Amino acid sequence: MIHIRDNMNYSKENKDFRILIVDDVPKNIQVLGNILMAENYQLSYSQNGKEALAAVKQNIFDLILLDIMMPVVDGYEVCRQLKSDSKTKDIPIIFLTAKVEKESIVKGLKLGAVDYVTKPFNAEELLARVRTHLSLKDKTEQLRSVNIILEQKVTERTAQLKEANEKLSTLEKAKSDFLTIISHELRTPLNGISGFANILLDSLASTEHEEFIKYLKISSDRLVRFSEMALLITQLNAEKYTFEMKTMNLEKIILSALEEVQEKLDLANIKIKSNFTRDINIITNFDLIQKSLVNILENSIEYSPENGQIFINTFVDNKAINIEICDQGPGFSEEALGKLFEYFSTDDLMHSEGLGLGLAAVKLVMDSHSGSISAKNRVEGGAQVCLSFPRND
Repeated sequence: MIHIRDNMNYSKENKDFRILIVDDVPKNIQVLGNILMAENYQLSYSQNGKEALAAVKQNIFDLILLDIMMPVVDGYEVCRQLKSDSKTKDIPIIFLTAKVEKESIVKGLKLGAVDYVTKPFNAEELLARVRTHLSLKDKTEQLRSVNIILEQKVTERTAQLKEANEKLSTLEKAKSDFLTIISHELRTPLNGISGFANILLDSLASTEHEEFIKYLKISSDRLVRFSEMALLITQLNAEKYTFEMKTMNLEKIILSALEEVQEKLDLANIKIKSNFTRDINIITNFDLIQKSLVNILENSIEYSPENGQIFINTFVDNKAINIEICDQGPGFSEEALGKLFEYFSTDDLMHSEGLGLGLAAVKLVMDSHSGSISAKNRVEGGAQVCLSFPRND
């Protein structure tokens, strides 16, 4: 928060203002001087325009009372020169004139004067006009000071924000690079472990050893998926993932994802019940959506009861093309429902152990497709996840 009041100049008293009276008639100077001295203003005097211009160069004035009709250099020329100089252009000038002709007054105002008073002087009128223009000048200077302070503060804050953004950018890049390296480095040995586990399963005769190898394969497969998901999230967040969008048949994408999880479905004896609206096409990247569906299906399989069912429905409404996946598992915990799409949130899906990336990654994929993901518990039990894509028409 910027505190302006601590840096403001408060309104001046009369004794703080300096007024220059310029008139070639000494009696007029005396009359004006008596009126203004009674108000405690600081006064200076000049009897011609040349003296006035010299005085302004040597001193700082808050107001000039300037006679129009003077020999050598008249009031108009003095006003013109003062207003053309950046150092003196902001000094308010009140013309003193015995003339009441409209032309003289208009000419003076066009040259930059702020006001005029006519001779003989009325003390109350003169003081009212002097007070008004001194107050305006004082407020203008205060406002200028405030603007300078604000500009300084904005400059300081801008520099601080720039520095902070540069640090954040550096940290984000370091995090992105770190996750990318970790993901790449994990995938190679994990793929090797998973591959050798398959070979061992095919070659071992012992049931006990086969069980151990299955656990090894399950763990390595889980780490492979985690590595791939972490890399995908990193690339999508860093906008480094380039992909091609094509018009694809929705049913074909779903069937391809089901092929990927068929072995797990068979092991758990889980049946798929589908209800597809035929001939639905979406503009999408096949690999990203297939991975998203595989992720959701694997979680549904993991938390479904043995011999259970998973329901897959597609439908089109007024706003979107939708894929709905439902299971008969325990559903989402109350804690999970509040943070389903956060990275590394516990209870990422249902009663998942450990830290989750799945739905966070799927949300990023859907964002990249201008779509959305929603999740909830079903009234009849189990979890429901819905992917919604924008309609093509």
